[in-house]
Amino acid sequence: MNTIKNVPARVLSRRPGHSLEAEREQFDKTQAMSISKAINTQEAPVKEKHARRIILGTHHEKGAFTFWSYAIGLPLPSSSILSWKFCHVLHKVLRDGHPNVLQDCQRYRSNIRETGDLWGHLHDRYGQLVNIYTKLLLTKISFHLKHPDFPPGLEVTDEVLEKAAGTDVNNIFQLTVEMFDYMDCELKLTESVLRQLNTAMAVSQMSAVQCRLAPLIQVIQDCSHLYHYTVQLMFKLHACLPADTLQGHRDRFHEQFRSLKNFFKRASDMLYFKRLIQIPRLPESPPNFLRASALAEHVKPVVVIPEEAPEDEEPENLIEISTAPPVEQQNVSDIFEQTFGPPNGVRDDRDLQIENLKKEVDLLRAELEKIKLEAQRYITQLKAQINSLEAELEEQRKQKQKALVDNEQLRDEVERLQRVQLESSRTQGLYVEAEKKASATETRYAKLKEKHGELINTHAELLRKNADTAKQLTVTQQSQEEVARVKEQLAFQTEQVKRESEMKLEDQTLQMEQLKRELEAKKEELTQIQSSLSHSKQAGSELHSQVEALHAEKDSLRKSVSEKECELLSVKGLIQEKELLLNQEAERSAKEVRELQGKLMEKKNQEQSLQQKLLDDQFGMLQGTVKEAENIIQDAIAKLDDPLHIRCTSSPDYLISRAQAALESVNSLENGHVQYMTNMTDATGLVAALAQFAHLTADTIVNGSATSHLAPTDHADSE
Repeated sequence: MNTIKNVPARVLSRRPGHSLEAEREQFDKTQAMSISKAINTQEAPVKEKHARRIILGTHHEKGAFTFWSYAIGLPLPSSSILSWKFCHVLHKVLRDGHPNVLQDCQRYRSNIRETGDLWGHLHDRYGQLVNIYTKLLLTKISFHLKHPDFPPGLEVTDEVLEKAAGTDVNNIFQLTVEMFDYMDCELKLTESVLRQLNTAMAVSQMSAVQCRLAPLIQVIQDCSHLYHYTVQLMFKLHACLPADTLQGHRDRFHEQFRSLKNFFKRASDMLYFKRLIQIPRLPESPPNFLRASALAEHVKPVVVIPEEAPEDEEPENLIEISTAPPVEQQNVSDIFEQTFGPPNGVRDDRDLQIENLKKEVDLLRAELEKIKLEAQRYITQLKAQINSLEAELEEQRKQKQKALVDNEQLRDEVERLQRVQLESSRTQGLYVEAEKKASATETRYAKLKEKHGELINTHAELLRKNADTAKQLTVTQQSQEEVARVKEQLAFQTEQVKRESEMKLEDQTLQMEQLKRELEAKKEELTQIQSSLSHSKQAGSELHSQVEALHAEKDSLRKSVSEKECELLSVKGLIQEKELLLNQEAERSAKEVRELQGKLMEKKNQEQSLQQKLLDDQFGMLQGTVKEAENIIQDAIAKLDDPLHIRCTSSPDYLISRAQAALESVNSLENGHVQYMTNMTDATGLVAALAQFAHLTADTIVNGSATSHLAPTDHADSE
């Protein structure tokens, strides 16, 4: 009797119903073989041909579903080398795989994080590297999901970079910070790897060293692009913001520049990298962002991967394509005729049974596809709602972040005004010092004025003394006149005596001698009077010179007083000008303070309105979630009357587990409600609890109905 078991496998593969399944089976087999060969516990680098097959597989199925279906079954907690090579392959898949790989990896973030946390708590050399590598992969996934303009390979044109950065300085600032964080993760991995390798090991070609160094090729490719993008973004920031504000950015860039330059230099000296990658050279000094023309001097670092030599093992085909020659087809037809006999149009019962089974299988497949499509439609709707809610929440977060940035800018302006006010207070201090100097000048002027009064009094006294001296001089002149008159009288008397002596010469000789003696005495008196008169003239000349000196001193004092008065007037003019300028500056500062206070109040009002809007949106989202949860439960109740659901069955143990989970979700719902009532600005916990409660309750209702289908109907029939 002819049976289907006797048909050769090649004949079965020729049937059209099995071609796609065979192709899928061959694809899964190839992928499983490549993954098992690439990710293993051998301390050796991942072979490029195995990684290439995995990457081509992601392009074939337009995603990483098959890769993750095998990857989650790997015993990663049992071997740190296995985890290290898994991270390496995942890095290559992210960089060179299909664009949908990023979304598939996002679903397994928790698996990546758990692997890194597990090895981070253990004292294992590879384990510490795995912990750092997983943080890098999580950062990479988050960055490219947030910025879809940048592919995981990080290779974009300058126009795409300009579009992604935009014109808002806040977006440019945030993008630069995220790229700095991205670069820090890359450089931390390189430093950790190179720290574990001493100089002797790094020069040698040991497989253990190559196992650690192999992932750094992807790190070099990432870092070259990140360095180029951060340089351009830093120049854009310096064109929009003052240099003092970006001092922290410059310090962080210079530190990363030194680390990256040292890494590139050390990697260029290793023989392992020389045959696999051409590492670019960075300039001797970092770019000068304070000079805008320095951007023209920047040269983009380019990483070159040389052509690979053909490997010993030929790559296997991802899809088996049967192109047998006509002779083979003739042999197959002969085997088929030998097995089933010549085609004579006669059909036996087994063929009819096979056709009936095929029809039934087709009906079941159609029904299953219908159920899958309906479930997929529900899932798509829920995902769309979740995405819209997440987009609204992200928009609110962006608005809140923008409000915080505006608030920070206002704080900076207030601090600047405070500094201006401090400078005004310093100017006021200078004004007080000027007033003190003016008062000291006035005091000196008063003292000079008092000294001038004393000089005037002294001058008056000297004038009085001069008058007395003039009087004495007049008296002396009068005495001289009297002496002259006496002299004339004596001369007259002498003449008389001479005449009398001539007449009475002989008689009066004695009298003449007496008169001569008297004349000599008078002459002595005259000489005394003349000497006293000469003394009086000398005293008068001295007094006259003193008076002239006093007059000169008086003139000099008058000149100094006039000069001091002029200086005092100029100082008073300067003080008045300073007072006017200070008053104007104070009025302008007060006006600016009032304007900024008004702006601050306006920003506070805007922030309050945004906060209220956020609360309203949170409450609206919560209402939508409650409504959706109600719809989910109503849909589960409606399924109880669905004829398609009558065939579904479930075990009582599974129903109890679902019911227990639903009861536990009630506690989480109560906790979420308490948290929301405590802080109404955060409804994430309550929304998550509502969604979990709705799904678990609906699951319990459906499984309860399915479990009831297993209950015996004897008691119901007897009733």
